[in-house]
Amino acid sequence: MTNQTISMGKQDVVGSSRRPLRVAIVGTGYIADFHARAISGHPDLELAGAVDTNIRSAEAFASRWSIPHAFETLQALLQATAIDSIHLLVPPNAHFELAKQALDAGVNVFVEKPMCTSVVEADELVRIAAERQKYLGVNHNFLFSSGYQRLRKALSSGEIGPINHIDIRYLFDMPHLRFGPFDAWMLREPGNLILETGPHLFSAVLDLFGEPAGFSVIADREVQLPGGGRAFRRWRARSTVGAADLNINIDFGPGFLQRQIYVRGLYGAATYDFDADVCTIDCCTPLDADLDRYSRNIRLALQVSNQASAVLLRNILGKLKLSSRGNPFQTSISDGIRSYYSAMMQLQPLDRRIDCRSGQQVIRICNEMIDSAGIARRNKAASLAAPTVSKQPNILVLGGSGFIGRELIRQLLDSGHGVRAMIRGNGALLSDLSERGLAIVKGDIRSETDLRSAMLGIEYVYHLAHAPAKTWLEYQELDVEPTRLVAKICLERNIKRLIYTGTISSYYTGHGVGTITEKTPLDPQIQHRDYYSRAKAAAENLLLDLRRTTGLNVVIFRPGIVIGPSGTPFHWGVGRFIGNYCQVWGDGRNKLPFVLVSDVAAALARALEVANIDGESYNLIDSPMFSARDYLDELQRKSGLKLKVSYRPIWKFYAADLAKWLVKVAVRHPDAARIPRYFDWESRTQLGIFDCEKARSDLGWRPASDPVRLAEEGIGQAFTEWSSAMR
Repeated sequence: MTNQTISMGKQDVVGSSRRPLRVAIVGTGYIADFHARAISGHPDLELAGAVDTNIRSAEAFASRWSIPHAFETLQALLQATAIDSIHLLVPPNAHFELAKQALDAGVNVFVEKPMCTSVVEADELVRIAAERQKYLGVNHNFLFSSGYQRLRKALSSGEIGPINHIDIRYLFDMPHLRFGPFDAWMLREPGNLILETGPHLFSAVLDLFGEPAGFSVIADREVQLPGGGRAFRRWRARSTVGAADLNINIDFGPGFLQRQIYVRGLYGAATYDFDADVCTIDCCTPLDADLDRYSRNIRLALQVSNQASAVLLRNILGKLKLSSRGNPFQTSISDGIRSYYSAMMQLQPLDRRIDCRSGQQVIRICNEMIDSAGIARRNKAASLAAPTVSKQPNILVLGGSGFIGRELIRQLLDSGHGVRAMIRGNGALLSDLSERGLAIVKGDIRSETDLRSAMLGIEYVYHLAHAPAKTWLEYQELDVEPTRLVAKICLERNIKRLIYTGTISSYYTGHGVGTITEKTPLDPQIQHRDYYSRAKAAAENLLLDLRRTTGLNVVIFRPGIVIGPSGTPFHWGVGRFIGNYCQVWGDGRNKLPFVLVSDVAAALARALEVANIDGESYNLIDSPMFSARDYLDELQRKSGLKLKVSYRPIWKFYAADLAKWLVKVAVRHPDAARIPRYFDWESRTQLGIFDCEKARSDLGWRPASDPVRLAEEGIGQAFTEWSSAMR
């Protein structure tokens, strides 16, 4: 914000006797809940609107936060209701146009980092904000966290003396580089990863030390992305700030999370840990060497202990809704927002940490770092070209970019079929298959128009699509109802066969279950199970009901624990993996229902050729070969990793879940209606034995049934592909 006085009418200034400021959220993705929590906890702010290009998402968000209006566009919001400020939480490439639109309409803007994507855009937004006399703030995460505030105070007070060395480590596994979505903005150009993550670092550098004087940059460990794009996993930069040297190391590969700022001064050193929200100050004492070492270590330990306790307390208070702060990320966002509106209400300049001119400098530094690396800016766009073969597609695959879907499409193309895949993104994960003849169309499984268009000329439909969700209402909206819509259009188009993939987790597979066949009913208490299993069961039931009432031609497959190339070797069907820890569901001695992804795809492909199977369901599990203990032994042998494995009784998982539920009840969380059940957790042990003779006899299915092949493909090849990101 400019330092000039901002002119606002008295009716717009918030005070104890004046109306609250009306605030709208634009972009209702992951971070929107953090902003909404901070805004709703502010006595002088009112959430008045929600905007998202996905109107369903906007409506769900508005309902969750008791927001009266939801819109599909910012323009619709501005035309329909009076708004004082917006929080702009959309992808960075949309920041400039939407911020400009709001500022031109006389609305203040608080935007998530990065402020925009180019220096030209940043300069223009600063100019417009000054011209319109509006507040333009930028949320640079972590700069209001307690640990950072402690570091800031230590440096400003001169506690560690004049600074001569700054070391910043940003070692953060970026899963997008391995799993996508590869059409995400941060992967569209090689430098976008720095524009996405660099503001975390450079906003702190600017605030604490000033502007760096040029960069020497090496970007290496290049990653070739599906669709022809590329990214650089490691960035190393050197510069100077005043009299201090500045070293920055960024690594987006797998490994231990470590995001820290280390500062060395003449009298001592300070280390700030972003994620722990702890800042330790280490200074000399007048004691002799032995006592000095002891005293300093004790002081460091006390600092860590005291700050860790405070972080935990704030987190608990946040979960209990006794505070709008909470974990370090939420605390920084809440305090940054409070600072933004405090300046606005008092007609004062913004704190430099959130001032748009700092955001402007951050963009300039990020682009300077990208340019210094000497890499080409533009990635090759993912190909969505027409198939290279002339065969007309008669098979539609929904969810084709998933683990099973890609293997299925590959096998169908190998067999000479014409295949079309409907996707929401840019198709980068399917680009190699597009070159082999796959036709790709864009569409949303929730859209009748998109589905009707995608089914033109289609005879067979595979439905493998699954959308991530958190609540049961979201699962109904994103999984169950789209399945109903797919079935409806299949009936209208006289589709010869709809092939749906459910999951064996819809069965109860805990203690005393015995042998499971296709005649075994799905869990009779499925309404008390996890939402994913429940949603898959609900989708199955509606499809089978349509089979009975309308004659829908449908076949259902329920794969087991699917492993293989392109999948993760750290499968949660085995246990809960956190770093190098694995907490196994139970004692890990029973054989688990593993199956190779290639065998699952082969069974799905066979469903095109076998007659008289409509209305049938098939479980897809190979012969019992590996227990969790066997799997983990094999994984460690093939990978060379040493895992810390614990065989955890189910009651401990249940007790932890029950404790979380009690907190949800106390804070009236929307998900508190789902009471944890012991049998839900016990089902994860997979104690049942699956008899899949029906799939073998009806489909002529021949899975591996070979422990050597299961280990090589399912574990060895999966780990090799996963670990390629480490090199």
